[in-house]
Amino acid sequence: MGIKSKLSLMNFLQFFVWGAWMMTLAHYGFVEKGWDGAQFGLVFSTMGFASLIMPTLFGIIADKWKANYVFAILHLLFAATMCFLPWVDNAMTFFWVLLIAMCFYMPTIGLNNSVGFDILKKEGKDPIIDFPPIRVWGTVGFIAAMWLTNFFTKEWGVGYSIKVSFIISAVGAFCLSLYAFMVLPTIQKARSETQEKQSLVEKLGLQAFVLFKQKKMAIFFIFSLLLGAALQLTNAYGDGFLQDDHIFPKGGLINNFSTIILSISQISETLFILVIPFFMKRFGIKKVMLFSMMAWVLRFALFGLAENTGLGFAFIIISCMIYGMAFDFFNISGALFVEQNTDAKSRSSAQGLFMLMTNGIGAVLGNITAGFIISKWFEPNGVKIWNIGSFDHPVFLNIWFVFAAYALVVTVLFAVIFKYKHDPKLIGEIKH
Repeated sequence: MGIKSKLSLMNFLQFFVWGAWMMTLAHYGFVEKGWDGAQFGLVFSTMGFASLIMPTLFGIIADKWKANYVFAILHLLFAATMCFLPWVDNAMTFFWVLLIAMCFYMPTIGLNNSVGFDILKKEGKDPIIDFPPIRVWGTVGFIAAMWLTNFFTKEWGVGYSIKVSFIISAVGAFCLSLYAFMVLPTIQKARSETQEKQSLVEKLGLQAFVLFKQKKMAIFFIFSLLLGAALQLTNAYGDGFLQDDHIFPKGGLINNFSTIILSISQISETLFILVIPFFMKRFGIKKVMLFSMMAWVLRFALFGLAENTGLGFAFIIISCMIYGMAFDFFNISGALFVEQNTDAKSRSSAQGLFMLMTNGIGAVLGNITAGFIISKWFEPNGVKIWNIGSFDHPVFLNIWFVFAAYALVVTVLFAVIFKYKHDPKLIGEIKH
C-alpha cells in the first residue's frame, strides 16, 4: 500500500468515527431519551467545550513525543469512552461522558492533519498539492458512516436503536487506533531550536491574541465567533427535524432516509471546494464570506419552509446542496484571510485562534443558546415548532426561521462593518 493510500484510509476512518453518531444525536436525545432543547443544546456543545483547550494541549504532547502514537492512544481512549454512552440515560451524565469522549477525539482532527503533513514531507511530497485529495476521503468516510448508521437504525434495515451509532463509532476508532500503531510510519520528535526555545505562552498560541489590537483582525475574529455559533446547528438538529413524525410520518421517504438525505450536505462540500479558487480570484475574501453567510440564511430558511410535500422535499435537497457553500466558503476563505494578514511568527497560532473562535467559543455559545431558545419558546408540550407547518404557531415564528434571522443579521452587519479591499493579484497563486 502506497503512502497516499495509507493516509487516505487514515482520513476515511478519522471522519467515519465522527459521522457515525453526530448527525443522529438529535433524534436520539429528543425522541429516544426525551430530552428538552436546553438539555440537548448542552450535550451537543461538548465538541465546542473540548475544542477550547484539548487540541492545543495534545498538540504540545505530540510535539514532545511520537505524534502517531498520541493519535492512536487518543482514538483508543475515545473508542472505550463511546462504549459507555448506550447505557447512559440521564442527560447530565451523558453530557459528562460525551465531553470526556470529545476531549479525546477533537485533538485528533488537528493531529490527523499534522501527521499527514509530516509523512508526506518525509516522502518528498508537497502537502499543498498532495494532501487535499487525501483529505477528501475524510468526507467520504463521514458520508459512509451516515449511510451505515441509517441502515442499522431504520425499519427497512436492521432496525436497531440509534444507540448502536456509538458502537459503530467505537469499532471504527478501535480499528483506526490499531492502524495508526501498526501501519503508519512513526513520527519521531524532531523540532528546531527555535521551537524548543518557545515560551509557554507561544506554545499555547496565546500570542495570537495580540491581533485583537488591529481593528480589522478584531472585527474578523468577532464575526468568526458570531458565525461559528451557527455552523453546527443543522448538524445538531437536522436529523431530529427530518425524523420528527409530527411533520414527516414514519415510513415515509424523508423520515426513513433522513441520514442519507443529509449526507448530500457532505457530498456538496467536496464539490464546492473545487470552485473556491475561482470565487476567491473573481470576488475576493469579503464577498466569498458574504456568499457563505447568505448560504447559511438559505440553508436555515429552506428547512423552515420544508413541509411533507414534494415541494418541501425539494427545499430540503436544495438546502443540503447549499451547505457546501455555507460551510466551505467560510472556513477556507477565513483561513486564507488569516494566512494573508499575519506574519510567519504568529500565523500558526492565529489559525488556532480562528478555530477557537469558530469551533470552540462560537460553537459552545451557539449550541447552548439555541437549546435554551428551543426549550423556552419552541417546544410546547414537548413537541417542537420546526417549520411553517407546525401547528397553529405564527408562520414566521419557528426554529429554522429564527436561525435564519440570526444568520441574516450577522450577514448584514458583516457587510457594513467589515472593510476589505480585494486585490486579485494577491491570491493569484492560491492552491489547495
